[in-house]
Amino acid sequence: MTSPKDFLGWRKSSFSKDSPECVEVATRSRPGVGVGIRDSRQYGAGPILEFSAAAWRDFLQRVRRGDHDSR
Repeated sequence: MTSPKDFLGWRKSSFSKDSPECVEVATRSRPGVGVGIRDSRQYGAGPILEFSAAAWRDFLQRVRRGDHDSR
């Protein structure tokens, strides 16, 4: 089972300021393995979605291109 301790440096977007309505992201403790995403409202106790490093890079590229912008 995945634990928050399996990840390093949980952080959330600076755009969310102090709002708990956000998700947090962290890298796996083994570099290059992937990232974890969790709901910040769960205060570290909720489930963690895991993505491979390649899937995360692809997602970030799509966001930067605007592929996920609402139209």
